[in-house]
Amino acid sequence: MNWITNYVRPRINSLFSRREVPENLWTKCPECGTMLFHRELSDNLNVCTNCDHHLAISPRQRFAALFDGGVFNEVKVPEPVADPLGFRDQKKYPDRMKAAQKSTGEKEAMLVAEGEIGRTPIVAAAQDFSFMGGSMGMYVGNAIIAAAERAVKLKRPLVLFSAAGGARMQEGILSLMQMPRTTVAVEMLKEARLPYIVVLTHPTTGGVTASYAMLGDIQISEPNALICFAGPRVIEQTIREKLPEGFQRAEYLLEHGMLDRVTHRKKLREELVSILRMLGGLPAPVAGDLPAPGPTATARSEADETPADSTSA
Repeated sequence: MNWITNYVRPRINSLFSRREVPENLWTKCPECGTMLFHRELSDNLNVCTNCDHHLAISPRQRFAALFDGGVFNEVKVPEPVADPLGFRDQKKYPDRMKAAQKSTGEKEAMLVAEGEIGRTPIVAAAQDFSFMGGSMGMYVGNAIIAAAERAVKLKRPLVLFSAAGGARMQEGILSLMQMPRTTVAVEMLKEARLPYIVVLTHPTTGGVTASYAMLGDIQISEPNALICFAGPRVIEQTIREKLPEGFQRAEYLLEHGMLDRVTHRKKLREELVSILRMLGGLPAPVAGDLPAPGPTATARSEADETPADSTSA
């Protein structure tokens, strides 16, 4: 009985037991409702394969697709005071931070990195909307200053990807002070005559839009991104009028001169390479490299160049 109980029965149960399916294998597109398999969605840069809706993408995923070979080095950001106001609403501010860090796996709402894109060295910064709505606190201000200082030191352009709900209320006036601080950081780049390119993603709102997100030399946006200071619902309630269709969306702002380009995420890297090399006075990007000639090909080419000996009978 021991052999049957300890070996045979567990073996049979394992063969016929129902396997649990992980919950994160499928993602529902918020625009068209299509269920998207996680590998297919990731390979398509988190863009819906059915309706082309751009879903949120984390800074690390974005950098992996942006930099050559997905290789980049993180830039260290100075740590601010953890809880300067001792703020508490339904939860303590440190508890909210710990929850956001656990869910995202990131330290804060912005990641700064350096590397090459199309063989063009750059410094890049990206906000993570899933981290407390990408809210702009002291850390984000420090991150942008660190990115600008690194770009000036290395004489590289700065590319920033914005995604935020505005300033971080848990830091009060200290979060609003990041607006002039980041503006000064952008001025450092302009004084050094270095390109500053901003890619606005969905959503970019509040104090972020009123500072560093709209100060780029080139303003690019992903399709249908919401870009505004106050949201359309707030404006409708204030003026008590119906707003135009697509108001404050990327295409509307492009039509009214607030943006330079609206670019699909899958074409963004190629466009950034072209713009960066153009602004930097560099030659056109290399589309692809030919493989180095092998020994057989080299011998063949030398033989072709050597004239054949003519012999008379």
